[in-house]
Amino acid sequence: MTITVRRALAATVLMLAGTVTTAAPASVAAQTIPTMTGIRTGQNPGFDRVVLDLTAGPAPAVRYDLVDELIADGSGEIVWLTGEYFIAVTATPAAAHNDAGNPTYPGPQKFRTRALRNVMAVAVTGDYEGVLSIGLGVRSRTPVTVFTLTSPNRVVIDVGH
Repeated sequence: MTITVRRALAATVLMLAGTVTTAAPASVAAQTIPTMTGIRTGQNPGFDRVVLDLTAGPAPAVRYDLVDELIADGSGEIVWLTGEYFIAVTATPAAAHNDAGNPTYPGPQKFRTRALRNVMAVAVTGDYEGVLSIGLGVRSRTPVTVFTLTSPNRVVIDVGH
């Protein structure tokens, strides 16, 4: 009789362990944060466009602020960037690294945009706890529009000429 109870108990423990193991990947998959894979720039009639390419996941909420200087997330250091004025853009949830901590964006952290009329430079200013921060250096204060597109995920920043 004791052997039967032990077998039943062992079977129950194995069954529960299998249930927990099966449930874990589903909850992890639900928390996928889109990661940045590229930054593209282009000049359009009336505005310069900067696009952040992202992997699949929930479309991030985006916002921007016109600032006097760009500040690096985490360190609080000033990010020196070419421009007369600066635009700080944040996307949440988004990152520039994967779950293992490896970068998913292979490009430079700062670069000039010589072919654009108003946007002079772009910098990745932060990548911390699901908040991706980008800074733009611009020649003049003009209207800014920031929005997301899906399939595939993208953050779009339009800066007027």
